[in-house]
Amino acid sequence: MATERYNAREVEARWQKVWEDGDVFRTSNDDPRDKYYVLEMFPYPSGRIHMGHVRNYAMGDVVARYKRARGFNVLHPMGWDAFGMPAENAAMQNKVHPKDWTYENIAAMRGQLKIMGLSLDWSREFATCDVDYYTQQQRLFLRFLEAGLVYRKKSKVNWDPVDMTVLANEQVIDGRGWRSGALVEQRELTQWFFRISDYSEDLLDALDTLDRWPDKVRLMQKNWIGRSEGLRVRFEFATPAPTGDTVLEIFTTRPDTLFGASFMGLSPDHPVSLKLAESDPRIRDFIEDCRRIGTSAEAIETAEKKGLDTGLRVRHPLDTDIELPVYIANFILMDYGTGAIFACPAHDQRDLDFARKYGLPVKPVVLPKDADPASFEIGDEAYTDDGTIFNSAFMDGMSIADAKEAVAKKLETVTVDGAPQATRQVNYRLRDWGISRQRYWGCPIPVIHCDACGVVPEKDENLPVQLPDDINFDKPGNPLDRHPTWRDCSCPKCGGAAKRETDTMDTFVDSSWYFARFTAPDCDRPTDPAAANAWLPVDQYIGGIEHAILHLLYSRFFTRAMQKVGALDLKEPFKGLFTQGMVTHETYRSADGQWLSPVEVRFEDVDGTRTAVEIATGKPAAIGSIEKMSKSKKNTVDPTDIIETYGADTARWFMLSDSPPERDVIWTEEGVQGSWRFVQRAWRLVAEVAEKTDPRAAAVPDMGAAALELRRATHKTIAAVSRDIEGLGFNRAVARIYELVNQIGKVVHAGLDDADAAYAAREACECLVLLIAPMMPHLAEECWTALGGDGLVARAAWPVADETLLVEDTIVLPIQVNGKKKGEIAVARDASNEAVEAATLAQDFVQKALEGRPPRKIIVVPQRIVNVVA
Repeated sequence: MATERYNAREVEARWQKVWEDGDVFRTSNDDPRDKYYVLEMFPYPSGRIHMGHVRNYAMGDVVARYKRARGFNVLHPMGWDAFGMPAENAAMQNKVHPKDWTYENIAAMRGQLKIMGLSLDWSREFATCDVDYYTQQQRLFLRFLEAGLVYRKKSKVNWDPVDMTVLANEQVIDGRGWRSGALVEQRELTQWFFRISDYSEDLLDALDTLDRWPDKVRLMQKNWIGRSEGLRVRFEFATPAPTGDTVLEIFTTRPDTLFGASFMGLSPDHPVSLKLAESDPRIRDFIEDCRRIGTSAEAIETAEKKGLDTGLRVRHPLDTDIELPVYIANFILMDYGTGAIFACPAHDQRDLDFARKYGLPVKPVVLPKDADPASFEIGDEAYTDDGTIFNSAFMDGMSIADAKEAVAKKLETVTVDGAPQATRQVNYRLRDWGISRQRYWGCPIPVIHCDACGVVPEKDENLPVQLPDDINFDKPGNPLDRHPTWRDCSCPKCGGAAKRETDTMDTFVDSSWYFARFTAPDCDRPTDPAAANAWLPVDQYIGGIEHAILHLLYSRFFTRAMQKVGALDLKEPFKGLFTQGMVTHETYRSADGQWLSPVEVRFEDVDGTRTAVEIATGKPAAIGSIEKMSKSKKNTVDPTDIIETYGADTARWFMLSDSPPERDVIWTEEGVQGSWRFVQRAWRLVAEVAEKTDPRAAAVPDMGAAALELRRATHKTIAAVSRDIEGLGFNRAVARIYELVNQIGKVVHAGLDDADAAYAAREACECLVLLIAPMMPHLAEECWTALGGDGLVARAAWPVADETLLVEDTIVLPIQVNGKKKGEIAVARDASNEAVEAATLAQDFVQKALEGRPPRKIIVVPQRIVNVVA
């Protein structure tokens, strides 16, 4: 047996069948044991898993298997985030129905995930495009609508005039539709919104309670919510406004810089801008040009700063002799603050860029530390750091904080047009969540449009509002709009002829509550509250950092909304969050600059230098940088090919061992082969011990040094690996297991003829198998069988470290002479103070420091330090 090569392909298929036939990983909600819910972010069914999936799901599987072994009732489900644009694009390009494309991809990816040996409860599987799932999502929508959490309003959207569809901000490239290439227009459409902004303060404050989330994720969410304290200031118009207003209101977080004001800025969508455009073609054309930028804050922020002087003027609130010009500017958002700003170019980069472009004044009013007020000037960069206020009348010499307070107090007491000139205000960057999407492949919004009754919710008993199968994508736009019968329905309120809503929901809605549905996936309501409350929050959630903001923020909102409508009773959905690093690989280019995949390249050693050759042409290829695996650069590795060649356990082991899980992992052929060699070594070692030792042998009372050393190493490894997995330090756990295998190898190599060595080696191998089981479950099952273990490793208990073997017999004590360290000594842990003193005085470095004189005193702090007073 010991010489047989481990056959991963045969072994893994066999054990996967055993697990499946035995329903080993099915979870019961009625199990009385303590519950543990581990969940990886569910995948989009693109048709193929990639190495990022392997890493993500391998990590989650380690946690799930480990927690089962520790006696928990573990929920570890899998599903599919299945709605969205890629299916519609496939329908247009390949003449295939989105449903068929999606479910074929799910079947393919399910098979790929199963060969990874993941301990998933497949009985709870669902796809968000399943009618059963989106029926319950429609019920949630209606409950939210009843609770006032949903509303309709007109909103700016990116509109592709060729594809006749709304585009997400990410689909606008350089002002053009990503697919059609048409210039994008901003249009106002009536959209459905969730009132996430109502929860701004709660979502922000609760971040402090999520102590098992990465700090960087909490900071990203904090910045996205964007709480800012400032003043709402009323500037009096010095020239008549076309709207008839007497004041222009702005919100600012920097009232301390008011004396540096150079101009006022209006959003192109500000009421004053729009009114001016009615009679001024120049302004109308400028606004149209602004609308081609796109609607995202990022697009607006990075666009060239442009503006137009309206001819209007306002009076400075702190010095009415100063009049400021009013510009329409393309970088101002209507949905933040009031859609108007005062601009201080010296201390805001956007304002400075704008001022330099249009020749407007730049007056610094914050002086850096140690700068000379007589000579300090602003160059190409605005000064945005701390300093002292100057050039600002009554605020001169104040700190920024004191100046903000002084301005607030002063303007709060001044009245303009019957109201205080300034009021304190808290603003949030977070905006309500627009969920309307003008496309077919999504969850239909369950409302009816009736000429007599207006917008009417569909009756609960009429759900689901089901997508029609007989659609086509022959024309641009939403197929639901042109379906011959689907839109036609009866009004739930009056019974008259009416039309269905053709917008479908943003796919972020689908992924904002799936974790709750997993707790009772067959329930005829969105949730079984008892099951949801028992399982949630998810104990360990694992996924990519790219979802750190929107998905997690929307899920947090959804949980609160579900609490409000009685679907569950908690606020936070994820107790622990882990964001893993990416999988990276070298890139390669052919002689003519084309990207090459790893399988298209072979490597040669030329005078000690590693070089690459394109296999097809024999020409030299360039080895590029290490980057995230991507189809565009062809530096991907197919997980199925790796698993078929080396086995799932090898792929899992490499992903877990190569680097800390939060960092990127570099995929290399050498690294995979190293993991494969370890699999073979571990198998040979266990097989040899199984063959040469007796599983019934009793412990030997008086063990030799080598056997005792192995037993200590075994139990220290149990304790350390347990800590590492609890802390998600998978690479550290792997390193400790390597060390244990080396220790076992030494004893086996020396021979197993002695009873103590045989006992220690068998115990070590049995523990080794249990320790590797979460990471390499197939190999563990095969080794367990070879060792004669009872039942399945998948159902075995986690090994328990013997505390007595964790204690070292000897300790190292630092020796100080007159408070200065001179050296160290090794003594027995239970040595008496007298023995320690004697050992100390026997050291040459102590005698040298004493210069032949007896010590005045020796102070022994047991098991910590010895101090000799000369």
